Amino acid sequence: MKYIIVLLITIGYSGIAQSQSLKRHKKWQLAWSDEFNYQGLPDSTKWGYQTGRSGWGNNELQLYTAADTSNAKVENGSLYITARNTGSGDNKYTSARMITKEKGDWKYGKLEVKAKLPGGRGLWPAIWMLSTDDEYGGWPASGEIDVMEHVGYMKDSIFGSLHSKSYNHVIGTQKTKGIYIKRPYDKFHIYAVEWTPENITFLLDGKVYYQVANEHKTAAEWPFDKRFYLLLNVAVGGNWGGKEGVDDTVFPAAMQVDYVRMYKWVE
Repeated sequence: MKYIIVLLITIGYSGIAQSQSLKRHKKWQLAWSDEFNYQGLPDSTKWGYQTGRSGWGNNELQLYTAADTSNAKVENGSLYITARNTGSGDNKYTSARMITKEKGDWKYGKLEVKAKLPGGRGLWPAIWMLSTDDEYGGWPASGEIDVMEHVGYMKDSIFGSLHSKSYNHVIGTQKTKGIYIKRPYDKFHIYAVEWTPENITFLLDGKVYYQVANEHKTAAEWPFDKRFYLLLNVAVGGNWGGKEGVDDTVFPAAMQVDYVRMYKWVE
């Protein structure tokens, strides 16, 4: 199936022309995966959780739970991360934020996540990566790789982004690109990044839509030479996800993940 890719937002990058020659690494070897061919809670040898209701620096509304099948479960060959509306109180919204920290950590590689996204105003599903060891300091100094972000009030768009000390959304300099996506809610799509010492490349369904090159300056521009881990979550509200409010009729709302595969970079 063919998908039309349309530029929506490009910040700090000139985009990729059709005729432009991209630098793509070709050698990858599968190093870690979860195919979700089991039932119940996610595999605890591969997944942990970040928990609580702190707003997570973005004024998000959800309480993240741990090992609770109402928010994270595997069935029928898929992982479901489900945001719920419990009705009232400080913990009105619950969800899960799953992580591979110290269970799956990588320096360079190709990540593929095949998923269907939850739809609805106020939802903010994400597939992303953070530094395992924060060797360059706290966020954003040690880096963030946003493989895929989606906000429910922009239902035909996804975004890929990089954050660092020099390039981040707080100061409006993040490296980011938004593109058109067809039927994100009822069709599986493959969200991917290829991460090498020279660049980070963003792909949707195997097609490149964005590439950011290492400028070879300092860690302030490129902290992406250390171990990173994967996060999967569905947030509710927040500065971006909740910009146009939260529609309480959309719950429960789940991100359905068919597989997660990480390939190591082979020189």
